[in-house]
Amino acid sequence: MKKQELLNYFDDDLLDKLFGFCYARTNDSYEAEELCSDILYALVKAAQTDGEVQNVYSFVWKVARNVYADFSDKRRKKTDMTWTGDAEELFLTLADEEATDDTKELLTNVYRRIAFLTKAYREVMISFYIDGLSTAQIAARQGIGEGTVRQRLFSARQKIKSEVEEMAETNNKPVALDDINFVMWGTGNPLWGDPATVCERMFTNHVIWLCRKKPMSATEIAEELNVPTVYVEEELEILRKGENGEYGLLRRLENGKYAINFVLLDKDTFEKANALYTEHLPKICDTISNYIEEHKEEYLAFPYLNKKVDMNLILWQQVQHISDAFSYTVKRILEEKFFADVKKPNRPYSSFAYVDNGKYYGGGCDGIGAFGVCGFDEVHLSNIYQSGVRAHFRCGHDVSRDMQLQLTIRAIEGLEINSLSEQEKEHAAKAIEQGYLYREGNAVYTKILVNKMDEESKLFDISNGLRNGYFETEAEVVAEKLAELIKNALPEYLLGEWAYANTLANLPVLETVVECLIEKGVLIPPENDIGAEGCWMSVRK
Repeated sequence: MKKQELLNYFDDDLLDKLFGFCYARTNDSYEAEELCSDILYALVKAAQTDGEVQNVYSFVWKVARNVYADFSDKRRKKTDMTWTGDAEELFLTLADEEATDDTKELLTNVYRRIAFLTKAYREVMISFYIDGLSTAQIAARQGIGEGTVRQRLFSARQKIKSEVEEMAETNNKPVALDDINFVMWGTGNPLWGDPATVCERMFTNHVIWLCRKKPMSATEIAEELNVPTVYVEEELEILRKGENGEYGLLRRLENGKYAINFVLLDKDTFEKANALYTEHLPKICDTISNYIEEHKEEYLAFPYLNKKVDMNLILWQQVQHISDAFSYTVKRILEEKFFADVKKPNRPYSSFAYVDNGKYYGGGCDGIGAFGVCGFDEVHLSNIYQSGVRAHFRCGHDVSRDMQLQLTIRAIEGLEINSLSEQEKEHAAKAIEQGYLYREGNAVYTKILVNKMDEESKLFDISNGLRNGYFETEAEVVAEKLAELIKNALPEYLLGEWAYANTLANLPVLETVVECLIEKGVLIPPENDIGAEGCWMSVRK
């Protein structure tokens, strides 16, 4: 028969006989296990070579005696057995391209068994069986004792033996995970590394959720989810490192277990936190409406560069700051009275989330910048978005490739239509439709609000006046109850991120305030959800 058929004879009876052969010729069971492993490895390698075998068992015992001779004389041919590349790649290539499907399946089953081992044991197994390293070499490489290596080999072999009977059923059984989704938010510069970008699969969500409930090891997670430990380990490392290797959604504790590394509120906590805010919103909205009316002339007096402006566009530009005034007051009280001694995280970007409860408060604000464009040294554009107001652009948008935005920049002081090429006219028409421009006579003008960059620091001064004593009574009540909720919901090491929990609690406020102001006739929403409303620009010559 062909040597490739040897793998079909690797049954429990043969393994027991091989171990008996080894045990009789070694000092203890550890050495017997080591020798037996070497013989099996040599047989697997032989099964991948060409040639015929006249008698299977004669061949097996010939290999066994040869390996034993090398073992006894400590003369293993390490150059033939050592591989300096990727261990898993080597294992997958042990089967020749012309090998039968049965051979590949047998080798795949061995690999799958190894996949169930925890990393510490799996690394020893792969180093020993696949890389061909001795226990001494593995010990030196991993910085552990040789006795520890042998113990891990023994335990790993026992684990493989106990799992092999269930392997076929386990591998064919689909992993069915219940739906659990997170609504992720972030603040800061996402280009530094938003860890939420790796949170794309249901498997990922379940790993995170288990680590939120309590710190867990890879083995515990694998058993809970009924998936190979190796897949859990890889997922844990991805989640620990995040996008940039510095900030991930999980952290590894000193005991080797993994715990949540960002604010994640469950449905119940999230809704309770929301309710603390929303119960005060009717009164808050009345205060905001009165404030806007009292300061209308001040809003209109701001030195915008547009040919004409109206109050509606100004309020859409300001509405996020207006609605955040209540949350800002709550945050100040939280910081002063409840979290004064808690150290805040210091990083360019932070993620936070809540478990999807069917409600999405889709609001936010993105900004983009450009230098040396359309006659200006510097340009910065911003837009808000929420229910009823779509975003024109997101962070990272390239102004140099956006003809509509370039026309918007050029048209601040007016742009004669006759001076435009046919292609530019087409883009100008689209810019008018998107609310960037408007036409007056034979020229187009910038419709979104424009201000000098030197005036940018004063842009929200009027709206920020709402932070000064307008909501103190309500904010005191919310802060006290919210502080208790946060301390119960977050592990102690995440208390420094209490402000993100406050942000999540405040999520319904913007949409509610906007709806209230629209109902009162203070705000007029854009047609088709997109227009000049909520989009503005700062420029520097």
